[in-house]
Amino acid sequence: MPKVDDEIAVGEDLDFQRRWWRFEKLVWTVFLIVIVCDLAGLFGRGWLAKAEASTPDRALIVDYERIERANTPSTMTLRFGPAAIRNGHVQFHVSDAVVRDLGAQRIAPQPSTSTPGRGGISYVVPVTAAPAAVQIQLQPAAPGRYTFKIQLADAAPITRRVLVLP
Repeated sequence: MPKVDDEIAVGEDLDFQRRWWRFEKLVWTVFLIVIVCDLAGLFGRGWLAKAEASTPDRALIVDYERIERANTPSTMTLRFGPAAIRNGHVQFHVSDAVVRDLGAQRIAPQPSTSTPGRGGISYVVPVTAAPAAVQIQLQPAAPGRYTFKIQLADAAPITRRVLVLP
């Protein structure tokens, strides 16, 4: 390579340069897709991750995140309609998956009673007025796909799946 004006001469390979530009465009496209998916909640904590499920009569409505992150706190909210409230109390059952797999940390307001059995725990919560709500603080410990069930006493369960990412 000859020097020009005492500068370092650099050769050029247009075929390599074009391949490199194509590779760069591909990498930037992948980065853009990942950022958009993250902002939308595909990796948790966005509008795609949030979900709602309810019984047909809307006596129980469950707000949860269908995509969660391991070791990251989240909240599952149970909202109860007037049909769920009996004698100033709401009785509901959560499956073992909520406690064990999704890592239930605490329930607010505090239940007056909790009874283990039937593949989960049954709670009785005092309620002053409808609509009422109970929040379950979750913190899943391990990645995986988990199926949980929540039901009112003597009602069909709400069954949903949660994907926990690392």
